[in-house]
Amino acid sequence: MLRVLTSTLRFPRPWKPLETRGCSSNPGAAGREIQVCALAGPNQGIAEILMNRPSARNALGNVFVSQLLEALAQLREDRQVRVLIFRSGVKGVFCAGADLKEREQMSEAEVGLFVQRLRGLMTEIAFPAPTIAAMDGFALGGGLELALACDLRVAASSAVMGLIETTRGLLPGAGGTQRLPRCLGVALAKELIFTGRRLSGVQAQALGLVNHAVAQNEEGNAAYHRARALAQEILPQAPIAVRLSKVAIDRGIEVDIASGMAIEGICYAQNIPTRDRLEGMAAFREKRLPRFVGE
Repeated sequence: MLRVLTSTLRFPRPWKPLETRGCSSNPGAAGREIQVCALAGPNQGIAEILMNRPSARNALGNVFVSQLLEALAQLREDRQVRVLIFRSGVKGVFCAGADLKEREQMSEAEVGLFVQRLRGLMTEIAFPAPTIAAMDGFALGGGLELALACDLRVAASSAVMGLIETTRGLLPGAGGTQRLPRCLGVALAKELIFTGRRLSGVQAQALGLVNHAVAQNEEGNAAYHRARALAQEILPQAPIAVRLSKVAIDRGIEVDIASGMAIEGICYAQNIPTRDRLEGMAAFREKRLPRFVGE
């Protein structure tokens, strides 16, 4: 188990700077369906993935999935990313789910391969740093599965979400049958999947499906702003400790309590020799704010 955890937390060296896409410094990327931006100034350490396929309401098509996998691979190589936010550039939509028009053109074998690729995408979203889904609109089917693959979810109160696959003669195939029960419990997850029920952001928060639900604003990006505020709360904390906490939780939830305690112990041991732990102790002793560097 120690070997597995060490492999999971291996950080590439030297650090690779994040190539910004879709930002003002790179306007040529504006036509991409997936755009990546590293924030600067007081928000340095926050990276954003902007989903921008208005013609198909951010549906999970081949190009969209390819560009999202490429973006995640790029971000994974940058240790300076402390929080990753998934947001939409399409007003009123987070992600409308699978591109069924594209899927109609596929053979049964091609459909199977594409759904397998979607499962792989959701696994890649299990990123080393904390991830936040900013759900400012519809998140249906694969769109909700994408959000479920994130650590935290923030929704506009008017957002609409649900695993609606059974209403289309399908079942969730990109992790929904596994992640929703782990989020809400088995009985409630079964009820939502069996019925294909849609929930508002307010209802989703009441069930524990989202961390926060906020009233939508005129610009249609209230959830994004709340996600940014949440990311700013995470940003000052020791990044290695945060990442190791994520490993301990994610691995521990899958096993019995004794094994989970062993996983926590391994993660804790990996954190002991870090400079940030020593900095945290020194800052406490000197009654000042810590200056964590991620080492």
